[in-house]
Amino acid sequence: MKVLLTNDDGILAPGLTALHASLSREHDVFVVAPESEQSAVGHSITLADPIRVKIFRKNGMRGYAISGTPADCVKIAVTELMEEPPELVVSGINQGGNVGINILYSGTVSAATEAAIAGLPSIAVSLNTYAEPDFAVAADFALHLTGILPEIGLPAGVSLNVNVPPLPRERIKGVVWAHQCQAPFEETFSRRQDPRGNTYYWRGGERPPGDLDERSDAALLSRGFITLTPIRPDLTDHEELARLGSHNIAI
Repeated sequence: MKVLLTNDDGILAPGLTALHASLSREHDVFVVAPESEQSAVGHSITLADPIRVKIFRKNGMRGYAISGTPADCVKIAVTELMEEPPELVVSGINQGGNVGINILYSGTVSAATEAAIAGLPSIAVSLNTYAEPDFAVAADFALHLTGILPEIGLPAGVSLNVNVPPLPRERIKGVVWAHQCQAPFEETFSRRQDPRGNTYYWRGGERPPGDLDERSDAALLSRGFITLTPIRPDLTDHEELARLGSHNIAI
């Protein structure tokens, strides 16, 4: 299978290297990734600056490093760099989970969403840790998932958000389908001063609320399950749209 591989942690990220090594065992992998970290850029695209493309070669991985965002990577790969469209787009492995409201900020997930917009099947893979990550289990699961994805089938416009707990294989409780958690994260900002006495703020860590929907991606991931969440870029609340349609509003 022809696979386009990208991420938001940058082309030098160990998660990308691990995923490339795993997928390359069975698939033809084409790498187009940001030249530097693009975490939490969401679905932003580059408009006011040129997008520069550089050939990248390191540790057996060949591809292109670009000066843009993860969404840029998918766009330029499909329209300019690849002779034929990929059969699958894989984004990751992100260092840190992407569940709940966080998927709106995630460049990793946005790359997969961009592929879905282009009509391509896609998955985003994240490992739920920042401390000394071991990507082996997540990389192997991604390879397994790519193999069975044609059998599962993804409708046009739908991508799959995958989150893996940072546990040894034997301690993972299983693989579950989960909906996106809607609970907002509790955030903190540390107020500091620079050497010149100017005030600035340093964004602190996110803490999930104590009471989570037990069937949500955030709750199940925290309990040791690999979570799979189908998502689509259509943000319309169709139920509410139907209700509001009964209200006639005059100009």
